[in-house]
Order: sequence, then C-alpha cells, then structure tokens
Amino acid sequence: MNNSVITNSARFIILLLAQVVVFNRIELFGFINAFPYILFILLYPVDGNRALLLILSFLLGISVDAFLNSGGAHATACLVLAYMRPSIFKFSFGLSYEYQTVKINDRLSPERFSFILISVVIHHIILYLLEVFRFSLILDILLQSLFSTIFTLILCIIIIYLIKPGKQ
Repeated sequence: MNNSVITNSARFIILLLAQVVVFNRIELFGFINAFPYILFILLYPVDGNRALLLILSFLLGISVDAFLNSGGAHATACLVLAYMRPSIFKFSFGLSYEYQTVKINDRLSPERFSFILISVVIHHIILYLLEVFRFSLILDILLQSLFSTIFTLILCIIIIYLIKPGKQ
C-alpha cells in the first residue's frame, strides 16, 4: 500500500475524530467555532486524484454534519472548497503550482498563509450562509465567519507545525 494512502487515511480519521470529540465542544463567546477538519482538504497532495478528493471531502463534511445535525452545510462547504482548491492554489502560488512543487506543511510563507486564509474564509462563509440562510442576518454571518476564521486559522497553523515531519 502506498505511503500517501496511509498518511491521508490516518489524517482523515484523526481530523474527523478531533473535530467530533474536541472541537465541536469548543464554542468561544457563544458563537466562535473552530473547524480544523478542513486541514484534510488543504493538506491533500497537489498531484493527488481530484475526483477522490471531492468524494473524500463530501464524506468528511457529511460525517461532521451527522454529528452536528447541520443538514449538509459542512458537506457543501467542503465540496466547494475541494472544487475551488486548484484555483486557490493558482492564485496563491502562481507558476510553482503548475510544477507541483508546493507543500503546505513546509515553513509558513506568505503564499502558504494566503492559501490557508483564503480556503478557510471560503469554507466558513459558505458554511455560515447555509446554516443561517437568512439575508437579514448577513452582519451576524459575516461576524461569525470572521471570528471563526481567525480561530480556525490559528488552530490550523498550530496543527500544521505540530504534525510537520522533522528534517531528514
């Protein structure tokens, strides 16, 4: 079995379990939530099978939906993020994306930070728009997206540095 398959399978299960067991229970100030499970989508190999990423993103999102009883909002947000991932790569990394020399779990650079930030913002805005689904509450949606994005971004960067493999 391929080492990449084992790594991605372990990452999928660990991030899903961490989200369900730990991060679903954390709610700062009554409205700020963290969703670091999207790291699975962000850390998926650049040269990996895109159709498999879409399927796994849906399974990840629908699993979180099942535990949160959120009616498919997480599945939709994950699918949109997985679908837009190549465009976000091209925007953040430019030409180096074309040659697949990008590794997200390397040292944090402005390109990597912008990739993670844009991805988290897209995921959170779609998620909260679908959860609230009322245009009259757009300010609440934007505030909740902003603060949850900041919290998730900090957690994602910490998790990336915790799981980063050492120099060989």
